[in-house]
Amino acid sequence: MTVIVLTNCPAGLRGFLTRWLLEISAGVFVGSPSARIRDVLWEEVQQYAGQGRALLAHTTNNEQGFTFRTHDHAWHPTDHEGVTLIHRPDPNAPASGKAPRNGPPSGWSKAAKRRRFGRG
Repeated sequence: MTVIVLTNCPAGLRGFLTRWLLEISAGVFVGSPSARIRDVLWEEVQQYAGQGRALLAHTTNNEQGFTFRTHDHAWHPTDHEGVTLIHRPDPNAPASGKAPRNGPPSGWSKAAKRRRFGRG
């Protein structure tokens, strides 16, 4: 089983993938192509994704029973003791080249607290 998820990709790429896979929802493609076809499809996705993001998940013979690849995604697969996990960057951590945030993080306004928890 192979699943490809596209976000903000050209319509032509979606049309290309429908030759080999079934689009079950907008940008979500599933099917059972051979490993060779799956790799060729992934190369095409990476080449023509443009500003979009892509995720490929497919079955394989490992402990988890599947593996996945990402293209231009903020979340990256990371191997942890033989198990592939998703590494999500900390949104509060300063990005490279940016100055750290000064002051406390923004919180709820007094009005929002009153609406949520009442006046009492």
